[in-house]
Amino acid sequence: MNPQFEQRLNQVVDKLVSPELLANTGLGNEIGFYIFDYDPEQELAMRGFIQTIIDQIGKRRPDVCFTHINLFALLIDYLKERNLLDKAFALQKNKGDAALLKALRGPLDPNKIAAFLVQQANLQEKQLVLMSGIGSAWPLLRSHALLNSLHPLVQDVPLVMFYPGQYDGQGLRLFGRLKESHYYRAFRLVPPAA
Repeated sequence: MNPQFEQRLNQVVDKLVSPELLANTGLGNEIGFYIFDYDPEQELAMRGFIQTIIDQIGKRRPDVCFTHINLFALLIDYLKERNLLDKAFALQKNKGDAALLKALRGPLDPNKIAAFLVQQANLQEKQLVLMSGIGSAWPLLRSHALLNSLHPLVQDVPLVMFYPGQYDGQGLRLFGRLKESHYYRAFRLVPPAA
């Protein structure tokens, strides 16, 4: 594991259990969205560390009611609930990826997924939301579009997105390679060392 990445990982739990983050204080009336960006080559290490984060929050702050959402798993659940998953598999097999993406554009509209996420996570009872699986959900859903759709729905619940790419406070670059999507309403959870 990259030493700089490991150093940043070691700061995550402290940030997540901090009273400032959980209370959404010091944000200048901005919504409490945070992004932990990382090199996509560290994806497997990040996936493994998510469970450590979940365990540590539970031990250090058992009073905090939180949830972890894997975005890709959420999309699968949404398609299952709408009886579209088997149809999507058949369409992809028979007509290919481009046809599948076109067909799912409507059902996987970011506003619909945001509403489903809020419902599934039971956000009115949560104090923190952790989100991973962003890279796996691409190109079915763009993270910046989902965040924009979540703004009016999340209210005062801090949301932390674990993002395999780059976030500089002005834009997101998934995998560090795709064209930048302008997004500036989130804070970096743990900035890289200067």
